[in-house]
Amino acid sequence: MSLAPFPPASSVAWRRLDVPGREEAEIRLVPGGWHLSGRVDVEEAGHNAQFSYRIDVDEGWRTRSALVEGKSGARPFRLGLSADGRGNWFREGEPVPALAGALDVDLGFTPATNTLPIRRLGLAVGESAPVASAWLRFPELRLERLEQVYTRESERSFRYRAEVNGEPFVARLDVDEFGRVVTYEGLWKMSALDSVTRPGD
Repeated sequence: MSLAPFPPASSVAWRRLDVPGREEAEIRLVPGGWHLSGRVDVEEAGHNAQFSYRIDVDEGWRTRSALVEGKSGARPFRLGLSADGRGNWFREGEPVPALAGALDVDLGFTPATNTLPIRRLGLAVGESAPVASAWLRFPELRLERLEQVYTRESERSFRYRAEVNGEPFVARLDVDEFGRVVTYEGLWKMSALDSVTRPGD
């Protein structure tokens, strides 16, 4: 079964399961696509970090821009990316050849960006697809290309696979009818805040 049409506006909150952390995020329909924004406060590997992010994707859920601002400990951080939707990426206006071919941004401190390939791929139950992402590692805050595989195991669950530091990483992602992450195995769980504006509201 396909995912439900995405609502024009929605908000959601998550809490971290393994370390102190929380996030509030919104996704809104805008001309030409969708706009994601969120605020994250998390402590991991001795780093207390606060970030805000803004991501714009086109109608096919391909990332066109991303801005991350905040700090990790006492270290300020800012990342500005843009993409043409065909696999070419730019950081603060300069080409990033190492990210060539990626269509999605993956911010390592939020489950919000998993929705992008889930919506873009539109997998049927039992189908798998490779994904190349522009991955911002956390807590390292290093930008890399990451090869991933998404498999839709049931109507509301996906298996996520990647190789990180030469080791396989596998997690189950349970989602709602729109493809937003409800539970990211071992890491994140959707909390009580969840509002959806449907067409005609």
